[in-house]
Amino acid sequence: MSDKREITQILKAIREGKQNSSDELFPLVYAELRKLAVARFRHERPGQTLQPTALVHEVYLRLIAKEDQQDWGSTAHFFAAAANAMRRILIENARKKQSLKRGRDLVRVELDGSEKALDFDDDHLVQLDDALVKLAEENPIQAKLIELRFFGGMTIEQSCEILKISRATSARYWNHARAWLFLQLSN
Repeated sequence: MSDKREITQILKAIREGKQNSSDELFPLVYAELRKLAVARFRHERPGQTLQPTALVHEVYLRLIAKEDQQDWGSTAHFFAAAANAMRRILIENARKKQSLKRGRDLVRVELDGSEKALDFDDDHLVQLDDALVKLAEENPIQAKLIELRFFGGMTIEQSCEILKISRATSARYWNHARAWLFLQLSN
């Protein structure tokens, strides 16, 4: 049985409330979650207080928490939820740090076409999140695409599968969202 099918079956068991199912899930998803976290931290400044392993554990704990459990229809949906949780954790961490230091000038930030996360300090990460919240109000699919690719480190193909959109639509949305975010972040 493939890992993907096994993960989907365990997610179903978790939904059904079967005991110890979440214990079986963690070893199967850990490597992929860790890969996403490492990709995110690869471009961070040295000396970060939050490390990839801690991020993975926090993401997993949030995903399997009884009060936050979702009805994950597939492995792709689970990893999309993981990307969202990763985003929330990173933003919470950045906001906490930012609350300690105020008064920096805004700096222009450009998003390029790479799937890897860019070198953002906490202030810029919070600004990006604020802009994504605004984008989600106008265009939720485009905001989700940015989230999946930027925070989740997913490829175009993986993002298309999760969002159920074509590659051409994904490219159009990606270009529009990047331009929109550029305008928001440069103001």
